[in-house]
Amino acid sequence: MKHSYFSNTILSLSLLFLSGCATLTNSESREAQILPPEELYGELFFAVQTNKDVFEDSKTFVDAVPLYDVAKIRNDYSSLESTSANDISKFVYKNFAVPQNESAYKTDSSSINEHITKLWDVLKRPADRKVSGTLLPLPYPYIVPGGRFREIYYWDSYFTMLGLQEDGEIAIIQNMVDNFSHLITEFGFIPNGNRTYYLGRSQPPFYSLMVDVLAESKSDSVYTAYLETLLMEYDFWMTGSKDLKSSNNAIKRVVRLEDGTILNRYWDENNTPRPESYREDVETATLAIIEFPNLKREEVYRNLRAGAESGWDFSSRWLTEDKEEGFKLSSIQTTDIIPVDLNALLYHLEETISKAYGLKGDTKNSGIFQEKALARKNAMQKFLWDNEKAFYMDYNFIKKENTPVYSLAGVYPLFFEIANGEQAEKVTQKIREIFLKPGGVVTTPYDTGQQWDAPNGWAPLQWITISGLRNYDQNDLAEEIKERWLNLNRQVYKDTYKLLEKYNVEDLSKESGGGEYPTQDGFGWTNGVFQKLSRE
Repeated sequence: MKHSYFSNTILSLSLLFLSGCATLTNSESREAQILPPEELYGELFFAVQTNKDVFEDSKTFVDAVPLYDVAKIRNDYSSLESTSANDISKFVYKNFAVPQNESAYKTDSSSINEHITKLWDVLKRPADRKVSGTLLPLPYPYIVPGGRFREIYYWDSYFTMLGLQEDGEIAIIQNMVDNFSHLITEFGFIPNGNRTYYLGRSQPPFYSLMVDVLAESKSDSVYTAYLETLLMEYDFWMTGSKDLKSSNNAIKRVVRLEDGTILNRYWDENNTPRPESYREDVETATLAIIEFPNLKREEVYRNLRAGAESGWDFSSRWLTEDKEEGFKLSSIQTTDIIPVDLNALLYHLEETISKAYGLKGDTKNSGIFQEKALARKNAMQKFLWDNEKAFYMDYNFIKKENTPVYSLAGVYPLFFEIANGEQAEKVTQKIREIFLKPGGVVTTPYDTGQQWDAPNGWAPLQWITISGLRNYDQNDLAEEIKERWLNLNRQVYKDTYKLLEKYNVEDLSKESGGGEYPTQDGFGWTNGVFQKLSRE
C-alpha cells in the first residue's frame, strides 16, 4: 500500500498559513506588519527567545504568524500576570499560528529519483500573501529546502535548480530567479532568506550561476535580461570599495590588501544576536568575553552573523585553534578572513557581467568587467594560494597570513577554472590525501562539533569538488567521489526513505550532526545534486 507524500505536518502547516491569511482579511482596518521579530513583538520576543523551555528551536517563534493585530498581542502580553515558560507557551499558541517542523516526509515504493521528482511538489510554495510576521513575500512560486527551513534560501537554491533542470522544471527555475531579482530590486541585495531577520546579510553569491542555469535551459538572451540585477548584486558586494585607504582598509564586505588590491569578506549590517538563534548567540558571546577580555559582545555577534552569511555556520574556517581545547565557537573571527569561495564566486559574477555586456554589443563595459575579473584572479593567486600547503587557503588580513585550516572552499578555484594546471594537480592530491572518505569528500578534516566540519559531507561541496576536478581532467577522482556520495545517499534512502541536509561521510553507520539544530530532511540541495549526478 502506498503512502501519501503530503504528511500531516505539511497539511497542518498549510492550515496554519491559511488561518493567518484569514485573520488578515477579517481585520480590514489594519495592514500587514512585516518587520524584524524583536521590533514586532517587543518584550514578548525576548521572553520567548531567552527561555529554552518555550521552544527548543529558536527559529520556531520568529517564523510564527500572528493571528491578531500585533499591537493587541503586545498589549495583551504586557497584561499577563504570570510569565512562566508554561504561561508564555500558552499565550503564544493562543495568539500565533506556530509552524511545525516538516520532518516526516513519507515515501512510497518509488525509486530515489522518482521520490525526488515527487518531492518538488512537497517543497514548493505558492506566491506569498502579504501577512503580518517575518516572511518577506515573494511574487512567484518557489522551492524551500525543507524541515525547519520554511522559506527560500539564497545559495541552496542554485543546487536545487540543478535537479529541477534535470526534471524539466524550467518554469519554477524562472520563478526562483525572478524572485531573487525581485529581492535585489526591493532591498538592493539578496538576503540570506526571505525573512526580515535576514535583512542584515546575504549568502554566497550564486545568483550569476542561477542565471547560467536559466540560460542553459533557454538562451543567452537571459544574460542581457538580467544584466541590471547582476550589476545591483555586484554593487552590493563592492559597497565601500571606493572609500578604502591604507588607514581604513576594510569597509563592510570589501578589504584593501597591502598591495592595494581589493578582495571581499563576509559581513552583516548588524552587531546584535541573530533573532533566529538569539539564546545561542548570547551564550556564545558571554563565553567569548570571559575567554577574551578585550572582546566586545558586538564583535562576537557580528562575527557570528558574518559566519551565517558564509553559509558555513559554523566551521573551523572562522575559528582560532587553542592547543589544549581545539576550535571553539567563542573564538570566531569571520570578518578578519578573506574567503576563497566568496572571491571565486565574485570572479564568476564579474565574468558573467562582462559576458552580458558583450552580448549587448557594449565592448567597453565588457572589457572593464573582464579587467576586474582578471585583477581578482591575480589577487586570489597571490593571497589565497598557499605554496607550502599546496592548496587554496583563506587569508587572515589582520595577521597578514593564510589561515591553517584546510577546507573544501579551496576547490572553488578549480570549479571556476582560476587555478593553473600545476595548482590543480596539487589540489587533486590534497583532496585524495585529506578529504576523500568512504561517503564522498568531507568538509574539513577537523572534528570540532560544528556542522561544517568533519565528519560531515554536504551536497553542494560534492558538486563543486566533482565539477572542479573534471575541469582539469581529474576524472578518476571525480568519478570516485561521485559514486561514493551517490551510494551513501542511496543507502540512507533505502534505510530511512529520507534525503538529508548533510551526511556523515566518514563513518557510514552513523548519522551526521553538530551545530545548532538536528540534521534536517527534505532536502532541496541534496535532491538537486543527486538528481544531476545520478542522471549523467
